[in-house]
Amino acid sequence: MTEPSRQAAALRALHRPGDPLILPNAWDPGSARAVVAAGFPAVATSSAAVAEVLGHADGEATPVAEMFAAVARIAAAVPVPVTADLERGYGLRPAELVDRLLAAGAVGCNIEDSDPRTGELYAVAEQADLLAGIRTAARAAGVDLVLNARVDVHLRAYGPAEERLAEAVRRGRRYLAAGADSVYPILLADPVQIRDLVAEVDAPVNILARPGIPGPGELAALGVARISYGSGLYAAARARMVGMLARIRAGDEVFPSGEEPP
Repeated sequence: MTEPSRQAAALRALHRPGDPLILPNAWDPGSARAVVAAGFPAVATSSAAVAEVLGHADGEATPVAEMFAAVARIAAAVPVPVTADLERGYGLRPAELVDRLLAAGAVGCNIEDSDPRTGELYAVAEQADLLAGIRTAARAAGVDLVLNARVDVHLRAYGPAEERLAEAVRRGRRYLAAGADSVYPILLADPVQIRDLVAEVDAPVNILARPGIPGPGELAALGVARISYGSGLYAAARARMVGMLARIRAGDEVFPSGEEPP
């Protein structure tokens, strides 16, 4: 077994319903090393955080070469499996997307089912074809990538609110049948609906951690297999810096007397 295949298998095995993989998303080599040093067994990137660090907006505004170069720097910095947030693939054909991802050293990816530029959801069949193409290309390359299919029904407020869960389940099942390993219903927050979706798709489910949703322990009890933090840690770090800059500008002390800077 090659090293990429071993890492992909290790990453897939970490997706255990009821004992979720926790992924505090990184944005550069330093943050990725911090994630590993804290004891987490894998690293996920955040497309929004990486884009901002590189000077671009989220929504596939980052040139594709820059995004994959950033993923490569993160993967080279850590000894654990890396999964990359690739929005909807930056317009790449599946074979090229897989080639670039493997060349960057990552063994998993997120692919979302809405247009990052317009916010419109893609037809289920079209998205399933994309995921199937990625799965086929990965197997042809000899590495069974871990494919996390994002479902944007709740993010885009698609259709009547009372019908969104059923639509998320419908899409999730189709994406799993196309070759996805897990389903990521981003912004799904209600614990009853999370439990129901987990039961209905009968596969690993990824939930985005954010204020107002159940904590990791409750999500585990609901059967969630993966918890990610998106750009949340980056936003918190940036907010901390902004606050410190304001205190410096005002002439205040930033660090308590005698305390070394972190």
